[in-house]
Amino acid sequence: HSRKKMGLLLFLIICQYAINSVKTHSVSNPNIILLMADDLGIGDLGCYGNRTLRTPNIDRLAVEGVTLTQHIAASPLCTPSRAAFLTGRYPIRSGMAAFSRVGVFLFAASSGGLPSEEITFSKLLKQKGYATALIGKWHLGMNCESSNDFCHHPLSHGFDYFYGLPVTNFRDCKPGQGSVFLKGVQNALVIPVQITGITLVSLVIVQCIGLLKVPFQALGYCLLIITISLVVLIFFFYHFRHLNCFLMRDHQIIQQPLSYENLTQRLTKEAMQFIGRSTDAPFLLFLSYLHVHTALYASENFKGKSKHGLYGDAVEEMDWSVGQILDVLEKHNLSDKTLVYFTSDQGAHVEEISSSGEVHGGHNGIYKGGKSMNWEGGIRVPGLLRWPGVVQAGAYIDEPTSNMDVFPTIVKLADAQLPSDRIIDGHDLLPLLQGKVTRSKHEFLFHYCNAYLNAVRWHPGNSESVWKVFFFTPNFSPEDSNGCHDSHVCFCHRGFITQHDPPLLFDLSRDPEEKVPLTPETESRFYEILSVVHQAVDNHTRSLHAVPNQLSWNNLLWKPWLQLCCSSPFQSCYCDYESGGSLLEVHSG
Repeated sequence: HSRKKMGLLLFLIICQYAINSVKTHSVSNPNIILLMADDLGIGDLGCYGNRTLRTPNIDRLAVEGVTLTQHIAASPLCTPSRAAFLTGRYPIRSGMAAFSRVGVFLFAASSGGLPSEEITFSKLLKQKGYATALIGKWHLGMNCESSNDFCHHPLSHGFDYFYGLPVTNFRDCKPGQGSVFLKGVQNALVIPVQITGITLVSLVIVQCIGLLKVPFQALGYCLLIITISLVVLIFFFYHFRHLNCFLMRDHQIIQQPLSYENLTQRLTKEAMQFIGRSTDAPFLLFLSYLHVHTALYASENFKGKSKHGLYGDAVEEMDWSVGQILDVLEKHNLSDKTLVYFTSDQGAHVEEISSSGEVHGGHNGIYKGGKSMNWEGGIRVPGLLRWPGVVQAGAYIDEPTSNMDVFPTIVKLADAQLPSDRIIDGHDLLPLLQGKVTRSKHEFLFHYCNAYLNAVRWHPGNSESVWKVFFFTPNFSPEDSNGCHDSHVCFCHRGFITQHDPPLLFDLSRDPEEKVPLTPETESRFYEILSVVHQAVDNHTRSLHAVPNQLSWNNLLWKPWLQLCCSSPFQSCYCDYESGGSLLEVHSG
């Protein structure tokens, strides 16, 4: 009888060991799929409360996984947010935060970009044997010194395969959608052109009446320089679409300018094919959607089908694409072996209104502001993670988390080593996702507006409060609006902001809409909280080191010798090597 008991006990121990072994194996070297929308509002999804847009596939990630309700983008702008996402570090550390007004790359032939010294999660996973692919938007630079050095290209940052846009999706890329630059260029050039014109006319007049002798040769040179500059400027903006809006496969341009016809289907097809050919080894897929950055677009199957115009059509088409990715995982029996993450690079662009008056920006729910701002609407983004059997299903986590947390999370899952020679600002999410801990490791999060520290979030370990301190806030235009409509985005310095001394203080646990700043009269710990935050800022600032500014004017400007062109510039840089195959080919292949 005792022998039977011993045998049963031994059997149970062996079973438990086997279960633990399987579990340990299951959380090691999973496939990783990272889905990132562009300018999507947290209020645009059904799982975050939207009741009029149909997003069943994205909502399915929430039902089968974890919903992060306080998931924070490291920056409210595309370029710095994506740099932080890939490196797990605040963009100020890599030089990917601007001191000038322009905080993102605008041209394919700029020399700035994500430095080669930065370590991306794709580099580390590739070293561990992962197949790695980026499909969609890059927006982190291309070349440094020549048009084919590709120093900032995705393939130089750990991706085996790239299919997508090197810059981003601009209004200027789609005929009839207006221009992002025209108003800004007009405003920037009006005064210099007026001054130059008045100066030249005045010089001619004083020359004619004999008050001053100005060599005609000098006047001629001035006129020639001004004429050449204007010709180059006009040429560039007239050909902007051809020069900056193109599709690449690895290092080759395959469509210049970009065609929007079935574009989401083509991106989705590429993603599905990559998964299909990577079933024998772990893979990392970063599917970086162009939706829902303007210019908005949708294919015929989705156009006019939503309740929110073209913007809603684009959201619902992106949701369809997410469904296709989930379906192909099931087809290859990979669902249980794959961590899927969905987010947006920042909040919705609330100032986006088309020339016809249609709203082309998204909805940030109850949260104030949007893209380019560190009000919650600009940085609180969707955060959905699904991994059946490993991550809790249907769970909600209201702790502060960051898009920088993806870096250490997936690096550890791939059994790779975190870099020891630099600060990693993200934290491993897995203990939170599995319910092993209930508190985020982020006691403080620092919110930058370009390279300027704008606000700080403090979540004390012994409190449910989430304090948020603003050192300055953007000046809305009109004043009673929810954004900077006169300038299309909010800026970070000089006359575009209001400094606050003492800083503004909010408790997001009681006032997530950031409606009523606290005062010493309404919050007894007011000065104590500010003191703790100032000390945290001092510690954070001491951890920063001077690095080359990748978004300086010199690195932002268009440099003709860096221009990528699939044909002669005299042929308007035109080519189209896309086959035009439909998504149906994937299912039949």
